[in-house]
Amino acid sequence: MSVLQQTAQHRQCRHGNPRALNTTTLPPATDTSSHAHQALREVFGYASFRGPQQAVIDHVVAGGDALVLMPTGGGKSLCYQIPAIVRQRAGQGTTIVVSPLIALMHDQVGALHEAGVRAAFLNSTLDADEATRIERQMVRGELTLLYAAPERVTTPRFLAQLDAMAAQGRLSLFAIDEVHCVSQWGHDFRPEYRALTVLHERYPQVPRLGLTATADALTREDIVERLQLQGARAFVSSFDRPNIRYTIVEKKDATTQLLRFIESEHEGDAGVVYCQSRKRVEEIAETLCQHGIDALPYHAGLDARVRQDNQNRFLRDEGVVIVATIAFGMGIDKPDVRFVAHLDMPKNIEAYYQETGRGGRDGAAADAWMVYGLQDVVNQRRMIDDSPAGEDFKQVLRGKLDALLALAEATDCRRVRLLQYFGESYGRLACQNCDNCLSPAPIWDATDAARKLLSTIYRVQQVSGISFGAGHIMDILRGKTTEKVTQHGHAEISTFGIGAEFSEQQLRGVLRQLIAIDAVEVDAQAYNTLRLTEGSRAVLRGEVPVRLRASLSGAAAGGGSRRSKSGRSTAARAPVPLDAAAQQRYEALRAWRAEVARAHNLPAYVIFHDATLAAIAQQAPASLDDLQGISGIGARKLEAYGAEVLRVVGA
Repeated sequence: MSVLQQTAQHRQCRHGNPRALNTTTLPPATDTSSHAHQALREVFGYASFRGPQQAVIDHVVAGGDALVLMPTGGGKSLCYQIPAIVRQRAGQGTTIVVSPLIALMHDQVGALHEAGVRAAFLNSTLDADEATRIERQMVRGELTLLYAAPERVTTPRFLAQLDAMAAQGRLSLFAIDEVHCVSQWGHDFRPEYRALTVLHERYPQVPRLGLTATADALTREDIVERLQLQGARAFVSSFDRPNIRYTIVEKKDATTQLLRFIESEHEGDAGVVYCQSRKRVEEIAETLCQHGIDALPYHAGLDARVRQDNQNRFLRDEGVVIVATIAFGMGIDKPDVRFVAHLDMPKNIEAYYQETGRGGRDGAAADAWMVYGLQDVVNQRRMIDDSPAGEDFKQVLRGKLDALLALAEATDCRRVRLLQYFGESYGRLACQNCDNCLSPAPIWDATDAARKLLSTIYRVQQVSGISFGAGHIMDILRGKTTEKVTQHGHAEISTFGIGAEFSEQQLRGVLRQLIAIDAVEVDAQAYNTLRLTEGSRAVLRGEVPVRLRASLSGAAAGGGSRRSKSGRSTAARAPVPLDAAAQQRYEALRAWRAEVARAHNLPAYVIFHDATLAAIAQQAPASLDDLQGISGIGARKLEAYGAEVLRVVGA
């Protein structure tokens, strides 16, 4: 049976409810792998699996538990969607997907409907009648996948429904997305995830699949323990995102630096800008708008409708920049985010990696750009120190922050350091796609400056019996006779003025490095004063060298190496080079896709990804048979959109 013949079975549903479609039209397969490949090809339109997807899917289809760590954009969703399809076709019932965000549920279910898969979600956006109807479909085993939040999954009502399904053999698989949320060491810890242990205790015969893009060794151990996944097979992909260029620069005037970065490298591109406070989010969004950048704010303090509308515009429109707190992003599938910018330092490398990973999901070039300064370090340490957590827990958080600070202060390849944090060897000394590799800055030996700074902290403590903040210590070292210096008699100490040759900017860099190597600690409980540590001794003795990147005004003000752009282009950039005729077809296809997406109230990429449109434009298909071999065009989409695509291409 050809793909065209198979899709004829769906024609009556072309303009109806997508839930009426099913994946049971797949012809019989000889084994598990064949079933999985048929689902991949005919439902999703892809010819082959990527990376460890095949091994994960075969293991889960066979009924095994698994923990999957795969970078954002690596294809995690297929690792449970295809097993759900194959197991449901074999009569094993419905897969329950535990998902933390409503936006993710909507987009994933919308995409599955477009592919012809019976899927639904249960969340607060449904009225009572609709929710009841979906619950009945679920219990009867009529759905292939059902998405629900962890809070709902663990309610007595939902568990009773799962009991009924299990009793009838209609409970196929539990897929727990963003599984790092179960760990206290994870960057998005959610206590409600802890209650998911009930799934293993209550339904031990049902396989479980945990998935995340980010988890260091400590977080992985916690996931396994909390969810009782000791017997699960772990699939850990490379954490490398080679298409992302990492750039971290010293914060001077963050707003100006951001504007320069966007205008010089990403004019007209979709992007995400992260700020620490809600007030700062709104200020930055307003400033970007004033400079002609289509920017929207997103934070938990906004009216829920405004917040949802802004998120929808970001997902559905092109070239929108969302300015957000960390409340934004988890589960956002938008593939064409060309940059992620941080105006404030995140709390750890896992958060940084997760947030930067929202760029370039389509595999095309993207930038991860961050500005940071001493105050970022002080603020993050204060939040840790002021938290009600126990001291052991705080110590782990400090260690995670120190690792991020070390990454920011690094003078060698950032990708190598980032991967080392997750226990992965890069295999080369340099990636040639980070600022340190592409534009190496001169390195200066700051050991002498560091020793003088530490000596000043020590002598001020001796003279006054109390500690002082960074500004005052640097004033003493540089020989500035301020009112505060005079008041405390600090112009008389032996280190007064011995660092006059160093600029304040240089000394702030030295201090950040000393904090990064635990040679200085900031006491957030005492007005951010500086204190020596056990690590100070080795630096004072000259046993630990301190080497820093020399500040380059161009790199610090903007964003390191630049991708030159000569003004806003009216033509959409294709993910592959196209000749003039193909480019014209590509733009026509994008315009058609935008109309379809608006009509279906879905993001454009749910209809077809840019890569699929580019392949269509390049190949200029003349028939449905020509279309069916193009990546990303499954049976349902070929039947639903094939004729229209041919019309647009031939117009």
